[in-house]
Amino acid sequence: MSWFVQTFKSSLGKKYIMAITGFMLGAFLTVHAIGNSTIFWGGAAFNSYAHHLHSLGPLVPLFELGLLTIFCLHVITAVNIFFINRAARGGKYAVQSQAGGRTWGSRTMPYTGLIILLFILLHLINFHFPEKTLEKPISVFVTNVLHGPQAILYLIGLGALLLHISHGFWSLLQTLGISHPKYDQPLRIMAWILVFLQGAVFVFVTLLLLFYSGQLAL
Repeated sequence: MSWFVQTFKSSLGKKYIMAITGFMLGAFLTVHAIGNSTIFWGGAAFNSYAHHLHSLGPLVPLFELGLLTIFCLHVITAVNIFFINRAARGGKYAVQSQAGGRTWGSRTMPYTGLIILLFILLHLINFHFPEKTLEKPISVFVTNVLHGPQAILYLIGLGALLLHISHGFWSLLQTLGISHPKYDQPLRIMAWILVFLQGAVFVFVTLLLLFYSGQLAL
C-alpha cells in the first residue's frame, strides 16, 4: 500500500486518481443511463431490466461495494485537492486555468460536487435503503419521483451532475495530455455532446414519470 500512499501524496498522483476514478464513475453513469432508458419502452421493459439486475444475486453487493470505494476515493481526493488549493491561494478557491479558458463547470466544481453528494444520498434514501416489497420496480420509481418537490430536487441534482461532468471529462483529457489549441474546441464540444446525451436520458425519465406515471406503473 506504500506505493498508493506515495501516489496520493504527490500532486500528479492526485490528478491521475481523480481522472481514473472520474472515468469509472462516468462509465457507470453511462451504463445507468442506458438501463434507465428502458423505461421509454414502457413499465414492463423497465421491470424486466430491474429484475435482470436483481437476478445477479451476490454480484450486486460486490459491484456496489466497488462503486462505493471508487466514489469515496474520488471524493476524498477532491476534498484534499480543494483544501490544498485553498491554502495555497490564501483561502480563496480557484481552479487553474486550462487550455480553452475557464468555464462554469471549472468554476463550480467544488459546489456541484457537494450538490451531487447530497443528490446521491437522496437517491439512496429513495431507492436503495427502503425495503423492496413491491413486485414492480417501476412502482418504486414512480412513488419516489412522482411528487413535484421531489422531482424538482432531482432536476437540480441532475443539473449539477451535468455541469460537473462537463468539466470532469475535459479534465480527464487534460490529465492524459490530450491538449492542443487545434483540438481543444472540438474536444470541448465532444464533452458537451456526451453530457447532453446522458443528461437527456435522466431528465426525460424524470419528466416521463411526472406526466405519464399512471400508464407506466400499470
